[in-house]
Amino acid sequence: MIGDNTQWDEFLSQHRWAVLTTLRANGQPNSSVVAYARDGDNLVISTPGGTFKRRSIENDERVTLCVFTNAEPFNFVSVEGQAVVTRDNLVEDTRKVFANIEDTGYQEPEDLEGWLESQARVIIRIKPERVYGVIR
Repeated sequence: MIGDNTQWDEFLSQHRWAVLTTLRANGQPNSSVVAYARDGDNLVISTPGGTFKRRSIENDERVTLCVFTNAEPFNFVSVEGQAVVTRDNLVEDTRKVFANIEDTGYQEPEDLEGWLESQARVIIRIKPERVYGVIR
């Protein structure tokens, strides 16, 4: 379970879009919208290897992932934790992300391994440390 609140844990399993906030070298936050998936009690994000979020996590592994609903009342659950950038198990973890967003029209590329390689993709793996939110 992620966190100690079953309602927040279920919310994280039921949603797919989030805002990932990383920290710049000067401490300023930087946020971007991402698709994510669960991998047990961790969260995974697939992203091109050249992104700022990848570089910033390699400099400072503290992140916040704010998961939200697509309509009012805009419930959310935020996960603060440590993130690591991995270049292993890309196919398995990327498939988890595509499975989580498949009903939104995104489809896994036919040649997933080639796609991963062409974009030099990496996985951001978040180990949750603090979870909080508002669910109405």
